[in-house]
Amino acid sequence: MPDAHRTLVLGGARSGKSAFAENLLSAEPAVRYLATAVLDPADDDFAERVAGHRARRPAHWSTVENTKPATVLAETGPAVLLDDIGTWLTARLDARAAWEAPRGTVTPDCDTLVDAVAAHRGRLVIVSPEVGLGVIPATRSGRLFRDEIGTLNQRLAQVCDEAFLIVAGLPVRLK
Repeated sequence: MPDAHRTLVLGGARSGKSAFAENLLSAEPAVRYLATAVLDPADDDFAERVAGHRARRPAHWSTVENTKPATVLAETGPAVLLDDIGTWLTARLDARAAWEAPRGTVTPDCDTLVDAVAAHRGRLVIVSPEVGLGVIPATRSGRLFRDEIGTLNQRLAQVCDEAFLIVAGLPVRLK
């Protein structure tokens, strides 16, 4: 879909969603990679994951580490790869101390993000985890995250021009 400018890429853990999203922007002359993860210096496993993502990016891409993507999306500039909504949502749940709060506590943050995506006029690719296909989480926090990301993914899909689900490294066009 050549005229599509907002693309949502969904997939499970290690599905290949980030690599697929990166490939969608491979022909762009410049890309801002908007990294939303908040790194924990004690988490070596996650640091290795992030390092793998960094090593895969082309040298001409710039990286913006920001847990407030709506501010970056409001700026005019090159194509944006927002990776990923799951780490952003986790940071918002942490910031609002929402893990034990009522569902919907992060709705204002989600509203701001969805509005920024809808208003964005440049090329935008968003990566988000699809977590609703498996076992129901045993913990309240797990169920909260699953429910909040599911609702947010639905809202993002509505404002994006196209959407893909990545399964075992294979893209399935949803929209």
